[in-house]
Amino acid sequence: MAAVCAALLPVFAAAPSWAAAGDGAHEAEPPSPPAHMSQVGGARLGLPGTQVTAGAGVPALPKKLTARSWIVSDAETGDVLAAHNAHWRLPPASTLKMLFADTLLPKFPSTEEHRVAPADLQGMGAGSSLVGVKEDETYSVRDLWLGVFLRSGNDAVHVLSAMNHGVADTVKEMQAHADDLQALDTHVVTPDGYDEPGQVSSAYDLSLFARSGLQNKDFRQYCSTVSAQFPGAKPKKKGAKRGSFQIQNTDRLLTGADGVTPYPGLAGVKNGYTTNAGNTYTGVAEKNGRVVLVTVMNPSSKELNAVYKEASSLLDWGFAADGKVTPVGRLVPPRSAGDTRRAGASAAPSPGAASGRPAQAVASHDASGVGTTALAIVGGVLVVLGVGGWFVNRRWPRRPGA
Repeated sequence: MAAVCAALLPVFAAAPSWAAAGDGAHEAEPPSPPAHMSQVGGARLGLPGTQVTAGAGVPALPKKLTARSWIVSDAETGDVLAAHNAHWRLPPASTLKMLFADTLLPKFPSTEEHRVAPADLQGMGAGSSLVGVKEDETYSVRDLWLGVFLRSGNDAVHVLSAMNHGVADTVKEMQAHADDLQALDTHVVTPDGYDEPGQVSSAYDLSLFARSGLQNKDFRQYCSTVSAQFPGAKPKKKGAKRGSFQIQNTDRLLTGADGVTPYPGLAGVKNGYTTNAGNTYTGVAEKNGRVVLVTVMNPSSKELNAVYKEASSLLDWGFAADGKVTPVGRLVPPRSAGDTRRAGASAAPSPGAASGRPAQAVASHDASGVGTTALAIVGGVLVVLGVGGWFVNRRWPRRPGA
């Protein structure tokens, strides 16, 4: 919610990390993907280049796709509809926060409060994106998660990590969770996605993180929130009420900021930018009962908002192709969910993939009353067939307690 070709993790120099989209830094001669990559999810996903099965009624892929890696999948069935260097290990930037959230969200009630100690905010990389958490102030867990999802605040990430016995333990738990999800391209060094040597993931793994996180209702709510009020500093005047300030989601495909057209039916999930990663983005949207998930990593185009434009065009293609194209692989389920089949054993369509989907678009209001589109993904179980073949019974899989 395998057989993996081993490869040495690339080493990347630390650099300032910003969640909002930027121009990025691209080499004069972009690197080529490895000749052999992981085959988790299917053999074709381990091949370099674009993987898609052409056929009658299958639309042509969008032109001008410049991302080093991308993947389009049916979020409910897990079928990978098309991919480009899906398992290329690349720096993930703040999209790694999806794994952070999926690992820690179940641990703390949203109403729990925490007073921030100075040590909680230590260790953040220079130039980190911040929501404005202040030491010696008290915040609810809900406040902190809004800071993570909307402003990609590394300060909020570090405070939540401190509540979880520190950054080192949090990184270990994130890595263990990634391994359980069969996200074997991922090596976690920091919980916030800041550029560090050896910290990598892939478009395939980021899609696994999103699909797993979306099983959690709080994750769905936070990632689809457009704007909210964040607590300000406690007033010095005795008896004065603590104020707040508005924060807005940095996902421009969700908010429509900076000239980007909001994507109809979009429900999150996370964008990112660092010097080494360039722009990264994972998004999920619902249309006519289908739910399509895309991940785009590091477009080379210098066009403004290229990552959003390429993600939008891939979403359009996914909705047009879903149900018509033969999948080239699948998003595998977690090991802990009981799958006994080798992860890359089959790239065939999931049983029931052509059946109707009950997910519906509903109005989900953010904390400031701004309406957004989110997914009504309710109930459902992951069904295991005889030899361990998986399919989502026309609903999202749900982890126990999520």
